[in-house]
Amino acid sequence: MLSIYETGEYHDLNPQWHVEDSAWKALQVLKMLDKHDLRPSTVAEAGCGAGEILRQLQLALPQETRFSGYDVSPQAIDHARGRENAGLKFYLEDLAAQDVYFDLLLVIDVFEHVDDYLGFLRRLASKATQMIFHIPLDLSAQTVFREQSLLKTRREVGHLHYFTEGTALATLQDTGYEIDDYFFTARAVELRGGGAARTLARLPRRLVAMLSPGLASKVLGGFSLLVLARPKSLSAAASRD
Repeated sequence: MLSIYETGEYHDLNPQWHVEDSAWKALQVLKMLDKHDLRPSTVAEAGCGAGEILRQLQLALPQETRFSGYDVSPQAIDHARGRENAGLKFYLEDLAAQDVYFDLLLVIDVFEHVDDYLGFLRRLASKATQMIFHIPLDLSAQTVFREQSLLKTRREVGHLHYFTEGTALATLQDTGYEIDDYFFTARAVELRGGGAARTLARLPRRLVAMLSPGLASKVLGGFSLLVLARPKSLSAAASRD
């Protein structure tokens, strides 16, 4: 049975594949890379969508860096192919099923869409030396009381699984990853759009986040988690050496 990403249903609901957020997401990745002085030679993205995050990263990272984007959606790859160049290639494939290996693997707003997200994460652990995950934190006090917002996210954006800071990190640890670092990202605060409700919520989110982004995430929502991680198998091998 084909997924909504393969049939074109997701494309019909989200024809731009969230390209409008891509520069902001790439900036979050760059913040993590700069913080840890990471300069990978090969970068891949699982579930790359239209490929704009990789294109933005290519503009910022050294010219010799090679980028590869993978997605199971023909419509997404059709969009992405227009961004290809000598150092940036796209593949209509499930990266988790390929015999490939990279310095850095990006998983940006992806595994909440996958039916078997635990198995998917375990398979990805053998594909790169380091990973950066961006995980929407859909669960908050507000979304529990206003369940319709979760159902809208499920219906229109395709999120099947919902996380808090704690459950997101525990999911990565349970599927074979060592957490090196993480920080909150505030799309609902930093990006415009989203309608009147988001506009009204922007100020209280900003104020609470100044005190504690974790508290703002748990109470008001509108935040995600950017996580730098390594497969535990590599961490264990390094410690033995």
